[in-house]
Formats: sequence, C-alpha cells, structure tokens
Amino acid sequence: MWKRLAAATEGLYIADTTNFVTKQMDELHFDYGGIPGDLHFELTKRAGAREPMYKRGTEIFNRRQISIVSAEECAEIAGKMGVPDIFPEWLGANVEISGLPELTSLHEGSRLIFPSGAALLCEGENHPCIQPGEVIQSYYPDKPKLASAFVRHAMGRRGIVCVVERPGAVFAGDSIEVHSYNPIKIKPKAERV
Repeated sequence: MWKRLAAATEGLYIADTTNFVTKQMDELHFDYGGIPGDLHFELTKRAGAREPMYKRGTEIFNRRQISIVSAEECAEIAGKMGVPDIFPEWLGANVEISGLPELTSLHEGSRLIFPSGAALLCEGENHPCIQPGEVIQSYYPDKPKLASAFVRHAMGRRGIVCVVERPGAVFAGDSIEVHSYNPIKIKPKAERV
C-alpha cells in the first residue's frame, strides 16, 4: 500500500570540496549519479567501512548519491545533545526538508518527487558516524564529548540516503510529494485461516 505525504524543501547543499561539509545553494540539478560536482557524485563507489561484506576498495553501486535530513530531526538531535543548533551542512546533507518529523524511518523504496519531475529513491537510513560529530564539536568547544554523543543521539534521526531515479532541477522552497510504501505484513502459516 502506497501513502502520499507532503514535505517542503528548506535548504539545498553541495559538498564541492574534499571536505564532506556542504555549502548552501539556491538550486541544484539532480542527475543519474547524484549532484554533478558533489563529493558523492558517481553511479558507483569504492566499498568502505559501511560495506564490510566487500573487500575495501571493491567497486559497488553508489547508494549514497544524495543525503537528506529533516529540520525537525536536526532540532531533536540538538536538544538531546544540549546545543542550540545542528545545521544540515555540518552533517554533509544535500537537502533539508520540513514536514516529515520522522524522515529517518521512511521505508526503502519510497520516492520523493519535486515539481520539476526530479525524483529520488530512498535507500534507507543514513547511519550516524563520528565525522559530523567532530564538526559539531568544533562549533561548541566548551561542551566536551559531543562527537561521540552525536552518534548516540542521532541514531534513528540522522536522515536518509537516496539515489536519483529521475534527473531534474530542484529549488529551495520546492514542495515535495513523498510516496511511501508500507508493505503488507504476511501472517505466519500457523495464523492463516
């Protein structure tokens, strides 16, 4: 069963240097492989720590072409960490949205469709790691141990990763139509009538 939800594009960002921290943009173009010029742009990537089932460096499909966070989840993480703000660019996000306070729980296979027709396919949760925590720590040097606290408090709130299913332009302020798939649970044989 498909559910249709609505969200809004609050911010667009690109990582156009070797640093994963992103910078804000007014518009982006999504292409097969992600955002041209972005650090994560490619159809394939080399396996790393997040893919321990492969030998490091093995060429695999790039499931992390686009990173999306929600304004609501960023605020929730900041509150749990006791800091005033956590900004999307500190997390290496490409898109910040509002209207989906539980974005991270969006099912794999869900689609986010923008007014231009550009569409993203959800590949699941973007699991938190220490690197964004270290960036957060650099902005709040008077609060010790924020880097490790980020990993703990961002679990289940870090946002999602997507691949580009249909290229197109995306603008700050765009509405987003979200098509979320909620699979029907099949009862075990013993419970079937």
